Amino acid sequence: MDGDNLIYGSLFNPDRRKIFVYWPRRELRRQTSTELFQESAEPLCYDPTTDDDEDNDDEEFVTLAEFTDRWDAGTYYFFGLNSDYEWQRGTSELTFNLPAAPAEVDLEISEDDDEPGELEYEISWAPGTDLGECSDGMEDLPMAPESVPVALWEVVLEVDIDAEDAETPEELAVASAKYVTRIPGTALELEVEVPDDFVETLPEDTPVKVEVGAIGFDDNATFSEEDEFCLNDSLPEGEEIEDPEEPGEMILVNGCGFEVEVEDGEE
Repeated sequence: MDGDNLIYGSLFNPDRRKIFVYWPRRELRRQTSTELFQESAEPLCYDPTTDDDEDNDDEEFVTLAEFTDRWDAGTYYFFGLNSDYEWQRGTSELTFNLPAAPAEVDLEISEDDDEPGELEYEISWAPGTDLGECSDGMEDLPMAPESVPVALWEVVLEVDIDAEDAETPEELAVASAKYVTRIPGTALELEVEVPDDFVETLPEDTPVKVEVGAIGFDDNATFSEEDEFCLNDSLPEGEEIEDPEEPGEMILVNGCGFEVEVEDGEE
């Protein structure tokens, strides 16, 4: 919600029923607000007992069918009252035209052809055909996800360190670092190069994850994520250690502790 000098705000669903109220008190009311942002919870969209991760079995989940049943498509109405007691109004359309989740998301780290000895970092992906882990029930959507036009691709490279584990302001700054960019949905080459200047600000052996989002023309977005990438890797060739999951077996791990895949023909 965006307005001028707001002291009150409310949101109504297509049935004109109030579902959200903003009503500040004391110093925040005197200061007034110009923009309100709230993000709803993001529960899993599938039954966690069906995957290989036992740690998430107790997490709540909301299936795609349950989500579309909970929310009504249509016009949502915003009302705001400013400090001069003037009403401000706005609307927003909610649709269930959900773009397909990007596929084959990857971060390739390779030698720079133009600067021998230097590395380049390229994020790539492909158009998707479904909603990934949230695909169950997508046949009931008004439009097949792969048919929903993509207006923008959003690309995010984010440090994959829990900010709660940071012990110093410097560590917290690293944990909060991310690179974000957007390119048109009409782009023919679905790849983005991460600037060297960004990578160079990160310390040795920084774990990162990559997210790519397909954003539709009505702002609906579907994101795909891949993790266990290592920037400024001190052990790019890997170090041999005993596999913690299979005692007696040896594996190669890089500086971030991620397993290094051995190419065919290598030992």
